[in-house]
Amino acid sequence: MLRTLRALGLAVVLAAGMTVATAPSAGADSLTPVGGGSGIIFRLSPTPEAPQSYYICTLTAVGRDATGNLVGLTNAHCFIDDKGNKLVGEKVYLDSSPAGTAAAPAPIPDSRPDLKTGSIGTVTHVSTPNNLLNTGPKGLDYAVIDLDESRVAPTTTVGSVTITSVGAPPANGTRMCEQDHRTGLTCGIKLGTNGIWFNHLISTDGGDSGAPVVNGQTLVGNAFGAQHSSPILSIIDEMNANGGVGAGFHLAS
Repeated sequence: MLRTLRALGLAVVLAAGMTVATAPSAGADSLTPVGGGSGIIFRLSPTPEAPQSYYICTLTAVGRDATGNLVGLTNAHCFIDDKGNKLVGEKVYLDSSPAGTAAAPAPIPDSRPDLKTGSIGTVTHVSTPNNLLNTGPKGLDYAVIDLDESRVAPTTTVGSVTITSVGAPPANGTRMCEQDHRTGLTCGIKLGTNGIWFNHLISTDGGDSGAPVVNGQTLVGNAFGAQHSSPILSIIDEMNANGGVGAGFHLAS
């Protein structure tokens, strides 16, 4: 198996002969819950039904915009290809593999699209990525996903984290936590700021990109790797300035 790590959004190429197992999901009379911390899978090649390669990341939050659209947020770099193209229009699926823990991360090869639920939404905006480790322009590294309400419903709780509000990062030295699909709940203190981002001692692993960083039940940022995050209030301000899907974002209950 070949694995390529790109700022903790993980690309996976499957060995020949591996197939997708159809995952259990919500019945026809109910919707599949999604929220900050839900695992997502996308860029499934050649098809979602028989992928030989894919990418995995984690949702930051689910909310509504000013026009009532149900939207999800994650990292921008998840949807930028090796040539720098922003993959607006990409279809997104839930990762049907069970979430892991810090002691026992969810195995990357187990990631599969939830085909019973089907595509949960479409990417409508990809911001400037963080470019923390190169000389490119520095961005807030977020992507907006227009979610399909005929398939999914918002939840405030995923794993060990419940998100009820958004706010600014806390004072340096404050303990914060992150809910990842791969590594579950991880925690560490806020260290300080680095330009437009804040940094912390919260560990992340491949596929955890986009995970919500919380202070109690307050969402304060999105994790993008190298123990950095973008402030959620800065992301909301930029979405409002851009207009379109995501503008006027507020948490869905």
